[in-house]
Amino acid sequence: MSFFNGLREYVSENPFKVAVAIAATVATGGAALAFAGPLAAVAGGAGLLGSASTGTAISALSGAALTNASLAALGGGALAAGGAGMAGGTMVVAAAGATTGAVVSGGIVASTSKS
Repeated sequence: MSFFNGLREYVSENPFKVAVAIAATVATGGAALAFAGPLAAVAGGAGLLGSASTGTAISALSGAALTNASLAALGGGALAAGGAGMAGGTMVVAAAGATTGAVVSGGIVASTSKS
């Protein structure tokens, strides 16, 4: 419980820093969610995601097929193959964006805090 007491104390002493860190986390997660398709397509087009559920290399696809296959690959595969599909891939990209925002903003807050 001492962790939560320390956290509560930090939040009450630094409300602006905490608000900025939360806002950065939400903003980066929201941006990643909004741009999940293009972000996944870039990864797929670069050959980072292997092959689609059809067996075609994702890097050989283009347009909507590239985006859909990339999101499905990030989601663990197509729904028919037992994966989470495009929705799962979208959530993976959004979670990665939010995590990145949290880590970066948390690091900035920590580096500007008094010891």
